[in-house]
Amino acid sequence: MVGLAFVGPAQRPIISLVGLVILTLAIVTVRATPALTWVSGLIALPALLLELWSIRDPEHGAVFIAAHSLLAIFYFYVGYALIAYVFDDHWVTRDELFAVGAAFTVMTWAFAYVYLVVQEIYPGSFAAYEGVGERTFHELLYLSVANFTSVGLSDIAPILPLARAVGMLEQLSGVLYVAMVISRLVSMSVLRRS
Repeated sequence: MVGLAFVGPAQRPIISLVGLVILTLAIVTVRATPALTWVSGLIALPALLLELWSIRDPEHGAVFIAAHSLLAIFYFYVGYALIAYVFDDHWVTRDELFAVGAAFTVMTWAFAYVYLVVQEIYPGSFAAYEGVGERTFHELLYLSVANFTSVGLSDIAPILPLARAVGMLEQLSGVLYVAMVISRLVSMSVLRRS
C-alpha cells in the first residue's frame, strides 16, 4: 500500500484533514451556489472517513482505492469550482490570480491521487531510475506536476497502459488549462483597459 511517504503514519490523518478543510474553504469562498458547496461536502466527508479507515487498515485495498478515488473527485471538483470562478468574473483582480494558482495546484493533486489508485489496481504501473516498483505519493505528485505543466522533467514514468492513458489525459488537461486561463486573463485585462 502506498501512502503519503513524506509524513509518518501518525501525521497522515492530520495532513489529510487539513487538506480537506482548506479545499472546503476554497469551495465556500468561490461557490457559485449553496448547492455546489453542499456537493463538495457530500464528497469530502466520505473521502475523509475512508482515508482515515485506510490509514487504520493499510492492507485493505478496496478502502484505499475508494478513499483516493473520492479524494481525486473532490480535488477535481474544487479545480472546476475555481476555474468557474475565474470565468465568472469580468475583471482581473487578485482573487482570480489566486484562484488560477489554486486550481493548478488542486488539479495536480487530483491526478496524483488518480495515479495512486492506478498503482493500487495495477502494481508496477510506474518506473523510476531504480526500476519498477511502488511509488510514493510524493513521487506521483512530482510526476503529476511534470505532466500537467508538460515539461517532461520527471524521473518517474508510467509504463502500463492505464497509467500512460491517465498521463496523456493529464498532459492534455494541462495544455488546455494554460490555454483557457491565459486567454481568459488576457481578455479580461483588455476589457478592463478599454
